[in-house]
Amino acid sequence: MHNRKQQITNIADVRPDPEVVPTAKRRSFSKAEKLRILADADACVAPGDIGALLRREGIYSSHLATWRKQRQVAGEALLVERKRGPKGNPAAAQDRRVLELEKEVGKLRDKLAKADLIIDVQKKLSILLGLSTSDTTGEPK
Repeated sequence: MHNRKQQITNIADVRPDPEVVPTAKRRSFSKAEKLRILADADACVAPGDIGALLRREGIYSSHLATWRKQRQVAGEALLVERKRGPKGNPAAAQDRRVLELEKEVGKLRDKLAKADLIIDVQKKLSILLGLSTSDTTGEPK
């Protein structure tokens, strides 16, 4: 009996911890951070200053090398953050805008035609009823 109870407690000890371990996320640096770190690295003159900078910022020397190459090739324009995904086509956007405006013009023309029809009916009705209107010449359209 004692042996059975000991086995049960040992099984409880073997169970894995149900806590989920968070996964690490890749660190990204903004343009301002990259430029600041590069300026700090360029200001280092004493031996060991760059190593201290790398430890303080939590980066590798390869980061500095990559950022320096980018700065050298295209100045600071290459350090700008770029959004991922498909790039927009300005010609297609302009075509969509033209279609939207043509659609809106069509709706406004329909609305104007209805308004003209209503005004004509009102003019004819006022003439039939003998009411005076300031903009009627006495003749219906």
